[in-house]
Parts: sequence; structure tokens; C-alpha cells
Amino acid sequence: MATQAVKVKNEESGSNAITGAAAGIGQRVSGTVADTREFMHDVRVEMKQVTWPSKDDVISTTTVVIATVFFFGVFLAVVDWLVQRGVAYVFKIFGV
Repeated sequence: MATQAVKVKNEESGSNAITGAAAGIGQRVSGTVADTREFMHDVRVEMKQVTWPSKDDVISTTTVVIATVFFFGVFLAVVDWLVQRGVAYVFKIFGV
């Protein structure tokens, strides 16, 4: 919205294009700084409202994730091995 206001102001002034452009850049930069400050303030406010997990919660969920990955890794390795054996058996039967 600040960019639109700068464009309208520059078009209305029309006296000197260079002066108008320089003023527009200054307003855009200050608008960007103000927007960045407002964003960082909002981030700090929101981060204070976050409920962070305890160390025990993090350890327990990490353990569950590692166990699940291990289980599915072994499961998929066994399924892959069985499919390989099955395909080899089918090829052997049909003489390919």
C-alpha cells in the first residue's frame, strides 16, 4: 500500500522527475524499515504465545520417529527382497 501512495504522489508532483524519484525512494526505504520493524515486533509477540514442548516430550517423540523409520526401513527391505525373488521366479518359469 505504501508503494501505491508513493506512485500517486510522484505522478501528482510532476515538476522534476529526478527529484520526485529521489523522494519516492526515500519514502519507500523508510516504509520498508517501518514494515520490517512492525513485522519483527509481531514475530516477537507471536513467539511469546508459543507453547514449547518440554525436553522429555522432545526425547519421547524423537524416539518414536526413529523407531518408526527403522521399522519401515526393515519392512520395505523385506518386501523388496520378496518382490525380487518373485520376479526372478516368474522369469525362470517363463524362460526369459
